[in-house]
Amino acid sequence: QVWSTDITYIKLSTGNVYLMAIIDWFSRKVLSWRVFNTMDALQYANLLKETIEEYGCPAIFNTDQGSQFTSDVFIKVLVDYDIQISMDGKERALDNIRIERLWRSLKYEDIYLKRYETMKDLKAGINAYFNFYNTARFHQSLDYNVPDEMYKCFQYNELERKRAA
Repeated sequence: QVWSTDITYIKLSTGNVYLMAIIDWFSRKVLSWRVFNTMDALQYANLLKETIEEYGCPAIFNTDQGSQFTSDVFIKVLVDYDIQISMDGKERALDNIRIERLWRSLKYEDIYLKRYETMKDLKAGINAYFNFYNTARFHQSLDYNVPDEMYKCFQYNELERKRAA
C-alpha cells in the first residue's frame, strides 16, 4: 500500500491558504485533507498521524521534497511507524502525478468555478468535492470505478490474502 501527499496553494480574498491531502496511490481515494493558514510542518505531521490512526500504516509514503515533508517532525512520524519514505526528484511534479491530477481536478471542477471568498466556504466546498470525488466521480484509470469502491476492493483482497497465508 502506497500513500501520497502534497500541498497546493489556494487564493482567497484574504490571501493564500494551503491545502494538504493524503491519497491512497492505488485507488486514488482521498483519505484525509485539511486547509491551513500557515506552512508549519507540525500541523502537516499531525494530519499524517491522524490519517494513520484512522486507516493504518501504508508500506510506502510518497512526497515531494518540500520543507514540510523533509522536516524532522514529519520524517519522525514516518520513522516511528516504520513507513518507507519515497521522495520525488527535485522539481519533478510528474513523479507524484496522481496527487497533481487530484489538484487539477479539484481546481478546474470546483475551486475556479466557485471562487470561494471565505475559509469557511472553501472548507465546505472542498469537503463536498472530495465526497463526490471519492464516492461518485468515475476514473478512466480505475476502469470507470470510483475511488471508494477500489479502496474497499483492495482492502478486502488484502484481508483475503492474509487469511490465505
